[in-house]
Amino acid sequence: MEVRILATGGTFDKEYDELRGQLFFKESHLTEILKLGRCRLEAEVETVMLIDSLEMTEQDRRVIVEHCLSVPEERIIITHGTDTMVETARLLATEVHGKTIVLTGAMIPFAFGSSDGLFNIGGAMTAVQILPNGVYIVMNGQVFPWYRARKNRATGIFERIPEA
Repeated sequence: MEVRILATGGTFDKEYDELRGQLFFKESHLTEILKLGRCRLEAEVETVMLIDSLEMTEQDRRVIVEHCLSVPEERIIITHGTDTMVETARLLATEVHGKTIVLTGAMIPFAFGSSDGLFNIGGAMTAVQILPNGVYIVMNGQVFPWYRARKNRATGIFERIPEA
């Protein structure tokens, strides 16, 4: 089974500029993370964009959709900023069918050394192999159908939206 991993940015791949005191993007850490985690699953890593999800536009989301539609793999992981992850998941669910897509991210940059990103990508790698076709969010040991997930900004964690 081969998996396509698409990097789109978010806190996951941010670096810290000590001189300016700002976070910025340099390159994705996904290859390093997979090596560190001793991943044995065939995974093709591709950087689509490196932007903060709060700056992501509808056009950026369409680029992500187009990538998902064009890749041959039926199992896709997308690293994404957590603030607008659900919005991208919603568009993917509408536009991409017949594939299993898992979005994940991090609250702390991988470069900081204490990131939840390594754990989250590991969860996403497992989830994408066993979930049926659809769009999901995997964060902090939890798997959510995209329409049942929301980021609680007060606690900084994703939580399940109860069924009505």
